[in-house]
Amino acid sequence: MFSLQDIKTAEAKIKTGADFPQFIKEIKEMGVVRNDVYVSNGLSIYFDDEDNAQQASPQGYPALIINDESSEDKLRHALKIHQSGETDYWTFCKQAADAGVEKWVIDLGAMTCTYLDSEGNELVREKIPKLKGWK
Repeated sequence: MFSLQDIKTAEAKIKTGADFPQFIKEIKEMGVVRNDVYVSNGLSIYFDDEDNAQQASPQGYPALIINDESSEDKLRHALKIHQSGETDYWTFCKQAADAGVEKWVIDLGAMTCTYLDSEGNELVREKIPKLKGWK
């Protein structure tokens, strides 16, 4: 069973989207099977395989207003520059809010990250790249 401190330690290592696969590798090894992240307030909920949930919210995360009009194009652009290391997490969250993303759901079994709008519509589903040494 993972602890919030374990999660926070892994989160602290993320500087840009380029660090995301390593973060996923770490939390998967801890026993996390799903992670839901809410863009408006930064709330992250981590689930283990028995559906036990633990919540973590970033310190100093100002509330964001989610755009009523979702845009797959805006989101894909934000993802592209974030994953190439051009933006930090906060900048990406602001861009995701502008693209109409209410939350994203990380499924560590399927190794996907799905971005949803406020109606629950899927905007983008990405495969999470595996790092060397993953099982």
